[in-house]
Amino acid sequence: MTLADAPIDCSSPPRGPAGAARTLRVMTYNVRYFGHATRGIASTGPAFRRIARSLAALSPLPDLVCLQEVETQSLRSTTANRLWHPAETQLDRVMTELHAALARAKKPERYTAYYFPAHKYRLTQRTNIYTTGLAVIASDALEIGHHNAGQPHDITHRLRAKKLKQTRICAHISFKHKDGFTFDVFNTHLSLPNIFSKEFWTEQARMGFGPNQLAEAKTLADFVAAEKRCENYVVVGDFNSLPGSPVDCYLRDERGLVDAFSKVQNLTATESRDYPTAGFLNLRMHLDHVYSSPGLEWLDFEDTKRFGEAGAFSGLSDHVPLIARLRVP
Repeated sequence: MTLADAPIDCSSPPRGPAGAARTLRVMTYNVRYFGHATRGIASTGPAFRRIARSLAALSPLPDLVCLQEVETQSLRSTTANRLWHPAETQLDRVMTELHAALARAKKPERYTAYYFPAHKYRLTQRTNIYTTGLAVIASDALEIGHHNAGQPHDITHRLRAKKLKQTRICAHISFKHKDGFTFDVFNTHLSLPNIFSKEFWTEQARMGFGPNQLAEAKTLADFVAAEKRCENYVVVGDFNSLPGSPVDCYLRDERGLVDAFSKVQNLTATESRDYPTAGFLNLRMHLDHVYSSPGLEWLDFEDTKRFGEAGAFSGLSDHVPLIARLRVP
């Protein structure tokens, strides 16, 4: 039996002293291939080190870190960044840097990383121009019961130029915490709105208004409903969609997901739009989201900063991380 197929007990765990509930800290972050210093053209060694050190400095440390826009090996990932060994991937490097930073800080926590490949743009059979995928970094306090790293779920809506369309996926991991409770995590990255759609040219707010994006959101939600091992789950990532957009409204109103950030901050969709998580030129947009099943209690988003605001992760990507703490009932 492989790890991806191992069974996990999703029965309700016994409560701790005085019925204490369990807490988790979850982070989602689009790292722009660790190449923000070169505007995404090439990955750089300092980017791995600075992001890893920022992660290690968080207190408390996150239990789960969900990353978007992570490469394996390609011309983009190696042109400006010397590999430490021939088979090294971006995830290998960031994990080496993370554990080194934790050791320097005398923090005993350690992590295991899982990579979910999405797409390759090849120059030759052996040489990639660039690759893309998702990653989940999980605390070793978590016992992994299932993951789909070997075959991530394709959520891509393809209409034109099917062979050129970048594959979009959903990563899924279910786990059991050492304290006894179980949990599911879904990590994703939706497409940008299709420039060939009428909505792209007629809607003032385009992000999350593309019919292709709504189709991917429906495929994503169907996958979550079919594959979740428990009723405690989060769906996180870069949705390329604004609060109050058709994508956001569909996930919340039609599929019953909770927008954790708006709930914790007590914000309307319009107010959430004013809290940017990403930036492009002079644009500031709220594109990253933490959704969840209704039964979870969201506690805070401490260490989360607006894009452009000073913080541990400022200047490291064209996105900032969302860092949330929750209680599992």
